[in-house]
Amino acid sequence: MGSVPSKAEGTRLLHLLEVMHRLRGPGGCPWDAEQTHRSLGRHLLEETHETLEAIDTGDPSRLREELGDLLLQVVFHAEIAAAEGTFDIDDVAEGITAKLVRRHPHVFGDVSVESAAEVLVNWERIKTEEKGEHAVDDQIPSTLPALARASKVQRRAAGSGFDWRTREAAMEKVREELAELDSAPPERTEEELGDVLFALAALGRRLNVDPETALRGATRRFAERFERMRTAVRSEGVALESLSDEEFMRRFRSAR
Repeated sequence: MGSVPSKAEGTRLLHLLEVMHRLRGPGGCPWDAEQTHRSLGRHLLEETHETLEAIDTGDPSRLREELGDLLLQVVFHAEIAAAEGTFDIDDVAEGITAKLVRRHPHVFGDVSVESAAEVLVNWERIKTEEKGEHAVDDQIPSTLPALARASKVQRRAAGSGFDWRTREAAMEKVREELAELDSAPPERTEEELGDVLFALAALGRRLNVDPETALRGATRRFAERFERMRTAVRSEGVALESLSDEEFMRRFRSAR
């Protein structure tokens, strides 16, 4: 069971709200006062990416700082809305609290679940019951990273009963799509590669691995190893482009 918040916990959040109110109020900061939901959009996106980067580094102090920057964006938007008379930070908190209770019947009700994956499927099913049936990609931003968007679409489909039942079935689908890519004519290559990536996203769900996080990690590891290899090759006075494919891969594998 998680710890119960103390009476003092949350007081600093209230102080943050007071500071934000002062910045946006009379005699406050001109820049803060003129911001809108739209003008802050890019900052919200930047802070989200910086928070993800902090998670990947595993640095707690950096994560704490970035979460603060992200929290500021939430408070900032709520303060703007309060000034417009549409909603305030209490409305935001009330809405998400009610949603958490509704969508966790295995905690606040009498529903039983056997895995975290089942929790996500139930979440999407309850969401559909609340909002009615919509297209499986309804209101999923097209600007979301493609693997993340694929995973979200697949979670929604699973909430309606469409899902691979076993890891083996998901793995077999990946093999099937790879075979189709291998034999695809040039004009079908992009489509077939997309099917492979989509199947890999589905396999990630079955393995309880977020494909977006997995790819970020793989990209980071590749970049670090590549830089070690390039530094070593240059120290020998050798040009990378002069290496054969076999020598390139040998050096790359050894640059751990």
